[in-house]
Amino acid sequence: MSVNEKSEGAFRTIGEVATATGVAPHVLRYWETRFPELRPVTRAGNRRYYRPADVALIERIQRLLGTEGYTVKGVQKLLAAEGRGGKMAPSPAPEAETPAIAQPPAAPAKPSADMVAALRAIRDRLEQALDAA
Repeated sequence: MSVNEKSEGAFRTIGEVATATGVAPHVLRYWETRFPELRPVTRAGNRRYYRPADVALIERIQRLLGTEGYTVKGVQKLLAAEGRGGKMAPSPAPEAETPAIAQPPAAPAKPSADMVAALRAIRDRLEQALDAA
């Protein structure tokens, strides 16, 4: 193992996490203020050390925000609900084993034909009202 390689369970610095995930350090620090579940270990000089569970959570937050279209508030609600429901435990102590990360909820069902027809009728009425104005 070279000097730059770390074991899978090793703690990571903010720079290492930023490089591995593609999330800028300033965004990671911002997420720490918005997601109480994300709490890296801090040492002297306020240096952050991320556990493997923290890195997994960062990757999940990144996926929810970037790919799945959640807002920050939406991710906060999702993580809070999981914490209350016992699906996802808070970050473990440094010596503890990494918990599994719960999967996001399934996509909502497709709207019914009646719903689509009702929405189209509303859209048509709105267009007519705008044209009349």
